[in-house]
Amino acid sequence: MALSIAYSPEVLEAKKHSHPIVALESTIISHGMPYPQNVETALEAEDILRRNGVTPATIAILKGVVKVGLTRDEIDYLGRQGLSVMKTSRRDLPYIILKGLDGATTVSATMFISALADIAVFATGGIGGVHRGAENSFDISADLEELAKTKVAVVCAGAKSILDLEKTMEVLETKAVPVVGYKTHILPAFYTSDSGLEVNYQLNHPQEIAQLMKNKWDLGLEGGVIIANPIPQEYELDSAIIHQAIEEALKEAKEQGVHGKETTPFLLQRIKTITGGNSLAANIKLFYNNCLLASLIAKEYQTLL
Repeated sequence: MALSIAYSPEVLEAKKHSHPIVALESTIISHGMPYPQNVETALEAEDILRRNGVTPATIAILKGVVKVGLTRDEIDYLGRQGLSVMKTSRRDLPYIILKGLDGATTVSATMFISALADIAVFATGGIGGVHRGAENSFDISADLEELAKTKVAVVCAGAKSILDLEKTMEVLETKAVPVVGYKTHILPAFYTSDSGLEVNYQLNHPQEIAQLMKNKWDLGLEGGVIIANPIPQEYELDSAIIHQAIEEALKEAKEQGVHGKETTPFLLQRIKTITGGNSLAANIKLFYNNCLLASLIAKEYQTLL
């Protein structure tokens, strides 16, 4: 028996009328920030998409049910439950469904469910990647494997800057995942716009990006596309300050034995504390900026179908 997906009425209506849809993850609600800021951020992200003519589809697992599109009450519920909700990657989906649990989807799980729901564009903050020291720990995000095989375009501000960005780009190259810079030839570094690394291609118009997506999938090529969208200049953090904060947070994580999927939430929380909340403010602004670009790409892509 095929797995059933519970669509919100808004998403069902959009699918019925072939209206563009953009997927959103739910880990940002449960693990990204405290209540009620997490709920306020999620609702504003959805409203940005609506104001730009696109239907939002926030994805989560609630009581074992795969949800594509959440109500305001469901978003509030996830926000209130917070860290008690299981952070859910592709690997965890069968277990969460089996046990009837609540699961907040990461990039990999959101991409997987988006593809099941035939949603081609997904907006997030930053993707996971190769963690620093992975040559010893082998700590590499499942996001990279998902990008290698799932046909979803991910609009992000690059990979999270707590990662080893150079190794992340090498793995993406091995997996044949194109990294497209929106109006930039430089890979963004999440809190800052310049990682010092180059993207594969610079494209300056959402229509070009939509056409590249269609070209890739029409050719029968598997996997996704990364659209790297730099944080707006006015919200960038000073690179020296954020570098120091990351180094301090990494040191604390090592001392406390933090590893696996707990690493990223720990590091982001510590960086938020070290920067006096400035990193979280930047995170929210770059996420909103990604939602805006995702809406433009989704509308262009819909015209090509």
